[in-house]
Formats: sequence, C-alpha cells, structure tokens
Amino acid sequence: MAKKSKQMRAALENIDVTKTYPVEEAVKLAKEASFVKFDATVEVAYNLNIDVKQSDQQIRGAMVLPNGTGKTNRVLVFAQGAKAQEAEAAGADFVGSDELVAKINGGWLDFDVVIATPDMMAVVGRLGRVLGPRNLMPNPKTGTVTMDVTKAVEESKGGKITYRADKAGIVAVPIGKVSFDEDKLVENFKAFNNVMVAAKPAAAKGTYMTSVTVTTTMGPGVKVDPASF
Repeated sequence: MAKKSKQMRAALENIDVTKTYPVEEAVKLAKEASFVKFDATVEVAYNLNIDVKQSDQQIRGAMVLPNGTGKTNRVLVFAQGAKAQEAEAAGADFVGSDELVAKINGGWLDFDVVIATPDMMAVVGRLGRVLGPRNLMPNPKTGTVTMDVTKAVEESKGGKITYRADKAGIVAVPIGKVSFDEDKLVENFKAFNNVMVAAKPAAAKGTYMTSVTVTTTMGPGVKVDPASF
C-alpha cells in the first residue's frame, strides 16, 4: 500500500488538482502520470447535472470511436439458423442459444459484448439478473438487439463503446490506451464529447457538464476545461 501511495504521489507531482486543463494537455498529463506496468486504459468521465430518475433525462447509447479503444472485444451472439451463420462469418467469438444461457447461468462470463436477434430476446431475458447489473444486456438503443448481425459484430470488434449515465449522473467510457498517440486520444475524446453534447436532455436545467475528467487505470484524474473543446 505504501508503495502504491508513493507512486500516486509521484504521479500527482505535475498535476494541479485545483486546475482545469485544455483537453490536449489533460490527455498528455494523464498519460505521463500512468504508473502501472501494463498498457493502461484511458477513460473520460462526465459529471452531468441531470436527474436520471426522470425518464426524459436518461442518457444511454453507443458509438464507434474513430481510433478504436485498443481492446479487442469478445463478442457473444444469441442467434439461430442463418443469423447464427452470419454471426460466425462476421467474427463473433461465441454463437448459440439455450446452451449459452445454461453456461452463463453456471457462472461463465468470458465475453465483453452480447448481441441478440429480436426473436432471441425471450431466451436472453432469462439472463436479466446476470447480464443486467454488468451492463451486458442487449438493447435496441445500443444497437445490440438487431437483425443486422454482421454490422453489430463488426462494430463491436472495431471500437464500439456503449455509454449510460449512472444514478449519480456520471457517464464514464474508455477512449483508448496509454500507448495511443495523444492526437488519437484527443480525436476519440472529441468524437465522444460531440455525442454527449447532442445527448443533453431538453429538460436538463443549469450547467449540463459540471466536470469532465480524464484518467488512466489506477492513475490520478485530470480535470478538463470545457472551454477547450
């Protein structure tokens, strides 16, 4: 624990926690402050002034980052017949029906994205208690309940992220890895920011984005100046 706090203190040396930085500088500082021995994930977190208890202030969706996430998602598809063959041809890692339900209910969770054709949702519904809390339940809003299995699989493999405001109104998503060039991380950040701006609920009052922070796995957060983007 002492070693970790020493590393964190060193990581914080160049970051003024009372200050907000232009997005380019925030990304640079977050990258430099990463002290873990693996290729850490770079994440952006938005603290939004919304009331998610109100149905017209919920924020949820999906997008494909221009430079991907740096992670290859393991994709599971619930489909049958021709759609199952289509999923396999598109590169899905796991394809099936009831046998996958049994496997998942038995504790197997070696996948990152779940896609389903609409006719399979009655089967997938039996996994609500397992997939729901992990934000893995297929949903039409995120493009994971669809007949266009090929597109869904290819996007999930190619940098698609899903986002959802939690109970506190916070949306946090990965925008790449520490190994990414800064300009690619900034481009991913700006692409997601455009989505967040467009997602502002009409019913939201006052300042919409109360804070925006860039961080890395186990690293310190760097606050971003909204005026810089």
